[in-house]
Amino acid sequence: MRDVGVILSEWSARRTLRRMIDEFGLPGLVAARRSPGLGAALDQHVAAVRDLLDDRPFAHRSSVITRMPARELAPRLAAYARSLLEEQRRGGGAVPTPGPGEWERADWLTLRLLAICHLGRAAARRG
Repeated sequence: MRDVGVILSEWSARRTLRRMIDEFGLPGLVAARRSPGLGAALDQHVAAVRDLLDDRPFAHRSSVITRMPARELAPRLAAYARSLLEEQRRGGGAVPTPGPGEWERADWLTLRLLAICHLGRAAARRG
């Protein structure tokens, strides 16, 4: 039987990702499908997040995201998102959700959070 603390941590991580995806990610992912430039920028951030999650030597990497169980992926993505948001808050800023037509001008942080949403969709839904 798994430790209750681990189970609660995983549940909390999936909940964080689901909320972030629903409130922030879905509009951005729709915009990325419509805008080739935004889609390309998002792809670069997705690759960077994948690299951050894969701590193996570069020569031994393949797509860690496709092999990582949701119980490991969701907490790692949620922790990364929380750390980015906390750093932004410490700097006195917030991360507004861009409105229609504004996603193409998204800054680094917005794109990085959108990449986390993209990667977290499956992990947030799996149990």
